[in-house]
Amino acid sequence: MTQVTQGRARRGRLVLGAFLAALLCLLVAAPAQAAGYRYWSFWDRDGDRWTYASQGPGTARPEDGDVQGFRFSVSDDSKDSASPRGPAAFKDICAKTPAEDGRKRVALVIDFGLPKDAPRGETPPAARSACAQVGEDATSAEALASVAEPLRYDTKALLCAIDGYPKSGCGEQVAGDGTAREDSAARPSADGDGGDDGGPSLGLIAGIAAVALLGGAAIWQTRRRRG
Repeated sequence: MTQVTQGRARRGRLVLGAFLAALLCLLVAAPAQAAGYRYWSFWDRDGDRWTYASQGPGTARPEDGDVQGFRFSVSDDSKDSASPRGPAAFKDICAKTPAEDGRKRVALVIDFGLPKDAPRGETPPAARSACAQVGEDATSAEALASVAEPLRYDTKALLCAIDGYPKSGCGEQVAGDGTAREDSAARPSADGDGGDDGGPSLGLIAGIAAVALLGGAAIWQTRRRRG
């Protein structure tokens, strides 16, 4: 092998190594760019565990003795959403609220989340519980309003704030550093489910870039060897 050929081979290996290094950086960085959506999720208490509610608080009608929870956090969707923290026993939360004819008692756990999930400049209040005593036909939203006003909703009936927290924002998509992405139109639905903007994910973009980089490097190497 001549010195010229050896030099070309070395340059080829260096270029391929640079391509692979760039690809590694891309694949490592891509998942960290999107952290999910910042919103209030809604939960039902089933025995000793929380289950993600199958409908929104505006339509759910709890029964006397039910326990429901609200949690503010950042998550991709219901599968990884954080559940409410703290005691959640009906007998403890509603111990000082006697039963009344024609009314029902609903134990509510309100978890304002962690500081890392809070919008910039805001501090989450401490989690708390309350016993809402409301009419027999009242929805979960009405029960919540009786113990945690002011509530804030958007035009699509998505619950944006409980007891005034947070002061602004509503189901916005956030970047990996916790800042809101102003260009995002996708948000969780009124039922609290995660949104999907239908666009290509960062993982897909990284995969396409990987194919392009490796393919380009292979073609370059083949042409150099033939030359």
